[in-house]
Amino acid sequence: MDAAEAIAEKADIAADFMSGLANVHRLRILCELAQGERSVTAIIEATGIAQTSVSQHLAKLKKEGIVDFRREHRTLHYFIADPAVVDIMAILYTKFCKA
Repeated sequence: MDAAEAIAEKADIAADFMSGLANVHRLRILCELAQGERSVTAIIEATGIAQTSVSQHLAKLKKEGIVDFRREHRTLHYFIADPAVVDIMAILYTKFCKA
């Protein structure tokens, strides 16, 4: 594989990775999680996104390995699990999320 092919392959991987983030609702959720672990209830209250929508977006983010959760009794607490997303969200939080 030459350099151009390697770059093209990495670009495809990066584009797939970014597509998981490129949604207004998922970014709002990630802005909350960039501040630390949050329960689903806290995410809903902070974002104003409907519970069913939050659940769907969290499921997609979890499937893609972007977030994970821990269970405390009946409450799920979500956090950003991918170190690359932590880095990206640190920048996005400063530029776009911070009030």
